[in-house]
Amino acid sequence: MIVNLDKSTLLDAYRRLKTIREFEMRMRLENEAGQVPGFIHLYCGQEAVAVGACMQLEDTDYIGSTHRGHGHCIAKGCDIGDMLLEIFCKQGGLCNGKGGSMHIADMKKGMLGANAIVGASPPITVGAALTAKTLKTGGVALAFIGDGASNQGTVFEALNLASVLELPMIFLYENNGYGEFTGIDYHLGGGDIVGRAQAFGMPGEKVDGTDFFAVYEAVGKAVKRAKNGGGPSAVEAKAMRFFGHFEGDPQLYRAKDEVKELRKNADPIIKFITHVTNSGQVTMGELTVIDAEILAMLDEKVAAAKAAPEPPREALYTDVYINY
Repeated sequence: MIVNLDKSTLLDAYRRLKTIREFEMRMRLENEAGQVPGFIHLYCGQEAVAVGACMQLEDTDYIGSTHRGHGHCIAKGCDIGDMLLEIFCKQGGLCNGKGGSMHIADMKKGMLGANAIVGASPPITVGAALTAKTLKTGGVALAFIGDGASNQGTVFEALNLASVLELPMIFLYENNGYGEFTGIDYHLGGGDIVGRAQAFGMPGEKVDGTDFFAVYEAVGKAVKRAKNGGGPSAVEAKAMRFFGHFEGDPQLYRAKDEVKELRKNADPIIKFITHVTNSGQVTMGELTVIDAEILAMLDEKVAAAKAAPEPPREALYTDVYINY
């Protein structure tokens, strides 16, 4: 079943999908040029998961992210300019230039932060879900979890706590086929991510993570259940990443033509465009206008981030728990 969305919502979805793709491609170029400090982990190929999920959430709902967090940030509505300042480690970034790519957060948008520790998001997000239930805010919390992270003990503890306390929580597994460099056929005991979650007493559903509409519908059901007091749910969305675990990964573990086939048959943006244009709801001309706006915006924001000042040395002693 494909959900029926109005034209304004479809254009919003496309803008988010395409912004993530162009943002990541620009970050790839900037990384190759040595402009981005530290590692970056690109989200290309998985855009429909973040957008389909976050379009079902409000600013007052929370998400917990992963080391591959740029797409989650953009889908949740974080400011692109402030994101770039953070990734370039400049003053005015979302974390004042201290977090960089793998620790970017925005509490104003309910983005609890990217996290370099595999499997660290669910227990943090469960805390947000417990807060929502205790304070009766009506909010929900959603944790993005990779297939590799699904093996972590912290994830199982979070599943158990969310189930026992009947928390308004969604465990959204992004199955991109690899835990770093190890294929899921080898690293996943039992072979069923959703089945593990269901063992804790919650409903679970598997969807095509390259299909925006499938993700939107599945997460929408889980959000409605959580907001109505039904407790946690799990969704597994399969969407293979187009690039390596990190930029610079030689990807020797992948089949020869794997990425070529993915780009041809499993590109979430191509699938979205095909659906909305074939249905007559949106024209290619309207999408092309959005494309141009996104590229112009990125040119402007990237230039501003590069020109921005670095944090002063005294900033090292602010926003820490202990003054050394």
